[in-house]
Amino acid sequence: MKIKVGLIGFGKTGKAVAAVILQNKEFSLEWVLRRTTTLENRSVPEFLGLESEEPGLIYSTEHIAVGDLLDQHPVDVIIDFSSQDGIHVYGHAAAQRNIKIISAISHYQSKELDLLTELAEQTTVFWSPNITLGVNYLLFSAKFLQKIAPGVDIEIIEEHFKQKEGVSGTAIKIANALDIDVEKINSVRAGGIVGKHELIFGFPFQTVRLIHESISREAFGNGAIFVAKDLIKLPKGLYNFEHILRPYFQL
Repeated sequence: MKIKVGLIGFGKTGKAVAAVILQNKEFSLEWVLRRTTTLENRSVPEFLGLESEEPGLIYSTEHIAVGDLLDQHPVDVIIDFSSQDGIHVYGHAAAQRNIKIISAISHYQSKELDLLTELAEQTTVFWSPNITLGVNYLLFSAKFLQKIAPGVDIEIIEEHFKQKEGVSGTAIKIANALDIDVEKINSVRAGGIVGKHELIFGFPFQTVRLIHESISREAFGNGAIFVAKDLIKLPKGLYNFEHILRPYFQL
């Protein structure tokens, strides 16, 4: 049986994620939900120019309630690439129907984090500010390296496209994990950089650099699919990438 997916958000990243889902035979993209009525009732495969038998219709919250959409077109998991407040639109309706939630929103305020915790009492919830596999492998490696040399100097550099506002949520997560002052994160905004994170470990007489670069937004789709395969088997609760990856690091 295919894993049925509902996708929230259809911006640049959402479109790339939809393309990855449509091309994976283990998943079925049932629908996309967005606030605007632009592209409403269009077929995602047709819009993206992909051959697929999946329905993948685009709906707007202007004309259908989330509860009605979930009842008429049930899914196993919702993948959210929309906005910070998107969880308020669908969260309770999804949790009440025991639909698993994967949130890939970069920034959440305390009220959204509290809501995720509340929803996790009813269903399985996953949140990561960066859902690419590579950047989370980088974080694991960085924590191991810091454990070996706890006094090492560490610098964080994050680079993103010119329009991205604020410090990268991924960089903040890395800083918090390594107990580094968030104010010391070095941010670069230029051109169409998708996303790059670099950690510089300054040892005496040598340096170690860990670098992750997203070449295209499809990397977020691959990460979401990787998470969904594991999350579908997990009981209710709030999970992050460390929960998903930890079993793979058991030698």
